[in-house]
Amino acid sequence: MSASMHRNGSEVAVIGAGPFGLAVAAALKASGIETLTFGGAMSFWRDHMPRGMRLRSPWHATYIGQTEGPLSLDAYAEGLGISPRQPLLLENFVDYGLWIQARTVPDLDTRAVRSVEKANGGFRLALADGDSVHARRVVVATGLMNQQMIPEVFKGLPGALVSHASEHSGFEAFRGKRVAVIGRGQSACESAVFLNRCGAEVELVCRGDIHWLGHRALSGKQGWSLRDFASERLASPSRVGPFPLSWLCEVPGFVHHFPEAARAGLNRRSLGAGATGWLRPGFEGIKVNAGRTITGASAKDDGIELRFEKGVATYDHVLLGTGYKIDIERLGLFGRDMLAAIGRREGLPILSAGLESSVPGLHFVGASAVGSFGPLMRFTAGTPFAARTVARFVRQEAGQRREAA
Repeated sequence: MSASMHRNGSEVAVIGAGPFGLAVAAALKASGIETLTFGGAMSFWRDHMPRGMRLRSPWHATYIGQTEGPLSLDAYAEGLGISPRQPLLLENFVDYGLWIQARTVPDLDTRAVRSVEKANGGFRLALADGDSVHARRVVVATGLMNQQMIPEVFKGLPGALVSHASEHSGFEAFRGKRVAVIGRGQSACESAVFLNRCGAEVELVCRGDIHWLGHRALSGKQGWSLRDFASERLASPSRVGPFPLSWLCEVPGFVHHFPEAARAGLNRRSLGAGATGWLRPGFEGIKVNAGRTITGASAKDDGIELRFEKGVATYDHVLLGTGYKIDIERLGLFGRDMLAAIGRREGLPILSAGLESSVPGLHFVGASAVGSFGPLMRFTAGTPFAARTVARFVRQEAGQRREAA
C-alpha cells in the first residue's frame, strides 16, 4: 500500500505480519477497531526457514488466530489434499498465512517500521521510506526478528565461517563441506538433516543427548510404559512442554497469575531443547558429538577451529542451531527513553492484562510475551489467545473512552 492511501492516524498499529500480527490485526478489524498493519506477510517464515522443512507443531497447534470456521487451517486445507496426520510443510504454512492475510488484512502496508516513540497521546511510527503515522495504540508482533542467540565464543567471526540457521533458506552451497552444527533442538537437528541430504559432511555438536519428541512410534515399541501413555495419550492439544505441565501451558491467562518464579520455572521446563522424532531416520550418516563444551573458536587457514575441553577439530563452516533469546532492545524500535519506560525482566517486557506493557497503549504479543504469559506465546498455538485477548482489551478501553466523553 502506498503512503498516499493512508490517513495520518489510526486507533491501533500492528507491527509485524507473521502469525501473531495477522491474528491480532484480523481480530481487531473484526471488532470494528481501526487498524493499520505493517510488515511483510509471513516474511520471517519465508526468508529465514529452510525450504522443505515441516513444522514441529501438531495440526491443532498450527491455527493462525481462528481454530474453526471459514478462516481455520481446516478450511484452508480442504480440497488441497493436505492431511492433518502429517506435519505441515513450511510452504503450506506460509501459503496458509498469505491466505489469511488476503482475507482479513488486505490493506497490509509492507513498509518496515523503523522506530516507535510517544507522541500526542499515542505513538508516532517512523517508516522506512521517511513517512510517519500516528496510532493511539501499538501492538508489537515482530516475532524472532533480530533475536538470534549467538554464543560468545562465535561473536566477531566472519559470516563465511559461522552463520545462524535462520540465515539460510537452503543448504546447497555446503555440498562437499565439513559442517559442524551447534545445538540439539529442532532447528539444529533439522538443519543437520538438510545439510546431510545436500551432501555435506555433518557433525552435530551439543552439550547433552538429543531429546527426541514423540519418538515411540518410530522406535518399533509394541508395549506401553506409563511414561509413554502420559506423554502421547494424555498430551495437551498443543504439545508444548512435558506432561502434565503441558496442560498449564494451554491456559496463558491462568499462567499470567503465577508468581514470577513459578512462571519462569514453567518456561524453563517447557521450552527446553527437543527435536521431533520424525527427523531421526534422517540422522543416518550424521555424527553426533554429544556432551561436548566448546571453549573457543577461531579462523584456521580456510576453515574454523573449535576448541573443546579436550581436543580440537577443524571444519569448513559452523552452523548455529542455537535458537533465540528475546530482548526487545535488539528490535531497534525504541529509543533510550522508551526503553527506560518499558518495564522489563531479562530483556522481556512485563505485561499486564491485554498483553499491555508498563507504557499504556503499548502491547507485545508472540515470543516477547513468554515471560508474562508462559510458553504457549512462543508458538503459533498462542495466536488465538493473543488475538482475542488484545481485541477484547482494546474494545473495552474504546468503549470506556466513549462513555467518558
